[in-house]
Amino acid sequence: MPHHSRLSSFVLDCEVDDLAPHVEFWSRALGKRVEAVDEDGDGKYARLATERDEPILLLQKVGHASRIHLDIETDDVDAEAERLVALGAKKIGKVHTWWVMEAPSGHRFCVIRQQRKPFGPHLNAWD
Repeated sequence: MPHHSRLSSFVLDCEVDDLAPHVEFWSRALGKRVEAVDEDGDGKYARLATERDEPILLLQKVGHASRIHLDIETDDVDAEAERLVALGAKKIGKVHTWWVMEAPSGHRFCVIRQQRKPFGPHLNAWD
């Protein structure tokens, strides 16, 4: 059965104690209002407002060096992870409902559940 995926999010991983001033910086730098200062109620995620045809912009409080990674959203997380493994990616580990992956270039990214319904533009269909 085919599954679908598309670029979902850009995630700014921030190795910081307090995410709030960094959310403010990126909001002002990118001209995007803050949609959620504390998306999950745990102080680890904030979201900037984007249009439906733009990727989601998240800030994530992390314990590793600051960097940016992308998320691929899909209606079948395991099938999409396997498709990417066949292209040369590695599975690093499953976290809750998503896979942390590593591209052949060494870049980390995540394969996550569908974030927006309907998917909207720029959707890929895979067999």
